[in-house]
Amino acid sequence: MGRVGVLLLNLGGPDTLEDVRPFLYNLFSDPEIIRLPSPLLQAPLAWLISTLRAKKSQENYQKIGGGSPLRRITEAQAQALRQQLHQDGHDVKVYVGMRYWHPFTDAAIAQIKQDDIRQLVILPLYPQFSISTSGSSFRQLERMWEADPELQKIQYTVVPSWYHHPGYLETMTQLIEQTLDQLPQPDQAHIFFSAHGVPVSYVEEAGDPYQQEIEDCVGLIMKKLNRPNAHTLAYQSRVGPVDWLQPYTDEEIERLAHQGVKELAVVPISFVSEHIETLEEIDMEYREVAEEAGVETFARVPAPDTDPTFIKSLADLVVQALRDRPVFFSDTVRPQPNLENYPQSPWAWGLTPSAEVWNGRFAMVGFLAVMLEALLGQGPLHVVGLL
Repeated sequence: MGRVGVLLLNLGGPDTLEDVRPFLYNLFSDPEIIRLPSPLLQAPLAWLISTLRAKKSQENYQKIGGGSPLRRITEAQAQALRQQLHQDGHDVKVYVGMRYWHPFTDAAIAQIKQDDIRQLVILPLYPQFSISTSGSSFRQLERMWEADPELQKIQYTVVPSWYHHPGYLETMTQLIEQTLDQLPQPDQAHIFFSAHGVPVSYVEEAGDPYQQEIEDCVGLIMKKLNRPNAHTLAYQSRVGPVDWLQPYTDEEIERLAHQGVKELAVVPISFVSEHIETLEEIDMEYREVAEEAGVETFARVPAPDTDPTFIKSLADLVVQALRDRPVFFSDTVRPQPNLENYPQSPWAWGLTPSAEVWNGRFAMVGFLAVMLEALLGQGPLHVVGLL
């Protein structure tokens, strides 16, 4: 079988405040994030956006300690996964590949080649599949495979989504139970699932299965939890003048408060690591919304991070992938969107503080329009908070 490796995929985030601007530049240099009429415009636009947004983004990261904890947590997850696999009798090397900051995916692939890995499991740290997260990473890797004969010698298998894995469901159930049991009235608290949103067009026009997988995941968790608590699913991190999946987290919190809900247990359902969307957006922004609306207890269920049950579930996924029929990049496109008619644009970085959110695309922003608004200081992008 040869040497075996696991590649964990994630978005990445700036480690320090000084990293914020180059991180943003990398983000917006990607044509998958902003699709422009000419590739010649990509670098100037990325420079403009990263320059305009650097200070504000630095302020947001300063609130959570001066940088993103995502790299540290993801590398800790990789180390824990390697130890769990070794404990289970599997000699497997584990790599981390980030899209927009260190350690980059291409660096991970270079190390995989250097280590002479012969069989590789590609495991995105996104439980639910979306064409803009796992799908985007798979397309990037597919291009790398097509261009490199050495990579084509590696037998690989992809894990498209794993929200229904028993170990993951057990992890989330345990974390929710632990949070509920610390509240004044555990059985009365309202369980509030908050998932990262995507534009409605992703689902209705491009056929993204993300919404269905999120809803299925919540249903499976509530069934396993088997408690009398009411629950709600909402979507956070919307930006831009297009429709996003609803209900929106902030609006739904206010609605529940006005209905008399006094205790909320907020579950970050689409995140497996603490980062700016959990630590700042939920813990600070949405907590303030809740308290101002009359919620008396606002508790947040922690992300799995290196929870032992969660790490064991990742190890089980790896072993299962090695035993099952290989899944290839082409098998994961469910379905392939028509990118000619499917507008894409920046990840969320205006109305929310997120510089590391994993799918905030909403509509194509023309280079000239951005330049004009940057110069004039007014226009529709300023209205929606993008500049």
